Amino acid sequence: MDYESFKEKFVEDVKDRLYEQGAEVDFSIHTVNKLNESYEAITVTPEGSNIGVNIGIDKFYGAVEDGRPYDEVVDKAVEVINNGINQRPEFDINTLSDYSQMKEKLAMEVVSAEANKEMLETVPHQNMEDMAVVYRFVLSSDDDGRASILVTNQLLENMGVTPEQLHADAMENAPQIKPVEIKGMSEVMAEMMGVEQAEMMGLFPVAPEDEKIYVATVPDKVHGAGVLAYQNFMDQAAERAGGDFFILPSSIHEVLIVPDNGEMGLKDLEAMVKEVNATQVAPADKLMYAKEQAEVQTVPIQCKVALTIKEAAEYSNIGINKLESLLRSPRCPFVLYVGKKKLVKRKEFEKFISDNVEI
Repeated sequence: MDYESFKEKFVEDVKDRLYEQGAEVDFSIHTVNKLNESYEAITVTPEGSNIGVNIGIDKFYGAVEDGRPYDEVVDKAVEVINNGINQRPEFDINTLSDYSQMKEKLAMEVVSAEANKEMLETVPHQNMEDMAVVYRFVLSSDDDGRASILVTNQLLENMGVTPEQLHADAMENAPQIKPVEIKGMSEVMAEMMGVEQAEMMGLFPVAPEDEKIYVATVPDKVHGAGVLAYQNFMDQAAERAGGDFFILPSSIHEVLIVPDNGEMGLKDLEAMVKEVNATQVAPADKLMYAKEQAEVQTVPIQCKVALTIKEAAEYSNIGINKLESLLRSPRCPFVLYVGKKKLVKRKEFEKFISDNVEI
């Protein structure tokens, strides 16, 4: 059965099943345009309600193509629709025009700019390298799913709010609604496969200084790459990584943090991103979507928590020999020891320069 034939029969059968159950709903079929993807969906809306349920037709067609009996697929679709209607959030649609209430629900997401070029023309956004920061009102988020609304130019105009104000409010509220979580890869693996299994395989526990990769995301693991836009994220990442680090933005749901300790070069990191994108990340979830060779982001020097002596010399225009002499001082306020290695605590170093007229 080809897709068009399936769609015609599937829609009618789902509709008949729901009506046989006594459901009082309205049906429509339309294309849902989402960030990174679009799909044809059946939208089922209870009579008298402004909130409905979308189900993607292509996913159910895929199930039939994979050999699942057609009647089971229809039953599953009806089950998903009923669950969605019963669990849809109670929400006053009129509050959508009240920005003073909605701004408390503001979250930020980071998506591929190239893959979403057309969509970005209709939504407020800020460019970040070859990615874009977009904004979303999160109405609810739990184990059963998430209800949210992408902020569009039209919605923002109806609210009478400027893109600048939206961004400022998102920068303040998003880290509260969806705080950063940074965990070592060993801890993430233990959560996924169970602590006992991870221990048996020698993946967990791992001493902090031996952790190779960290994963940054948010508590619900949905659109966790948005933490890249948070004001203090770089400082938090540097603190967890113990100094300099690389960021691998491979998925819209999380980013990888790799300590810059000399163990991995740029080519190694690029190869890692390509492999992860090819084997672990669904096309709709790719952040570096349009590139075969991923770019690895380095942290700007002014955002680093700790600097190498060479970086501190370039940053301050103070000679390396003089810096090494200062770092040897017993009361040096900006020295940081990482094993035998000496680093310069950037903020304390800036204060030291500010407080002295001669060194």
